Amino acid sequence: QLQLVESGGGLVQSGGSLRLSCAASGGILDDYDIGWLRRTPGKEREAVSCISNSQGSATYSHSVKDRFYISRDNAKNTVYLQMNNLKPGDTGVYYCAAYDKDARPCPGFRHGLSPPWTDASGQGTQVTVST
Repeated sequence: QLQLVESGGGLVQSGGSLRLSCAASGGILDDYDIGWLRRTPGKEREAVSCISNSQGSATYSHSVKDRFYISRDNAKNTVYLQMNNLKPGDTGVYYCAAYDKDARPCPGFRHGLSPPWTDASGQGTQVTVST
């Protein structure tokens, strides 16, 4: 059974950077489309970024485009989210989720949307951006 564990969160000043990691066990991440989502005080679930399993195509929501970058290292069975120029509005719990590639979840991430079902998701890591 696929299990996901996030790490890399923390407290950072506005304008700073963090890199989050999503490490998988019990399965191969490359078999899935992987998304990063966040829970904030204003939204229970906001889709942030997604990377497809086949060509590794990346999708970003409008709120993070050109600041966040998603990548995957199949040898390490890990997906990363590089977050630059962080803003207080980025504060929240960030978690990763694995989707069946046939579900094609990534296009919806452009609009902050994601399927309500996942094949697996992690507990999340807290990101706090101070002013």
